[in-house]
Amino acid sequence: MADLADLTIDTTQLTSQQLKSQFVDRVLDHGSRNINLLFRSFGFKYGVPVDADFVFDLRCLPNPHWDQTLRNLSGLDQPVQDYLHSQPMVNDMFDDITRMLARWVPRFEANSRVYMTVAIGCTGGQHRSVYMPQRLAEQLSHDYDNVLVRHRELNRR
Repeated sequence: MADLADLTIDTTQLTSQQLKSQFVDRVLDHGSRNINLLFRSFGFKYGVPVDADFVFDLRCLPNPHWDQTLRNLSGLDQPVQDYLHSQPMVNDMFDDITRMLARWVPRFEANSRVYMTVAIGCTGGQHRSVYMPQRLAEQLSHDYDNVLVRHRELNRR
């Protein structure tokens, strides 16, 4: 098997951190920002995702659920997006999360971290917590190559 390998790393004297560092240095393309950012929306009433590196709670923001015209829609629908985008607190939260990630994600990258899960929750996981990851992913995709969004509760309707 060893004769088929393109790369061989002697691991006998390496710690796990040193092995990870060598792998990242020798295998990954350093021409791009390689960290994989996953934004996962969720509803607190169904539990916090166990794989989250950061968790943001949006339950303090205005809730479209209480507007009858928006209740049966989700954060993927334009009327909900328009409603949330018009709320100053929502924009403040977006700015704060963006600044926090801009400061700390590079520090994780510097420690050879190749993935990060950012969980964003509201009460039911339909409106606020769906809207915000979409908006954050759009913003951060300008700086990172691998940005994904997953909505855990959208199929619970």
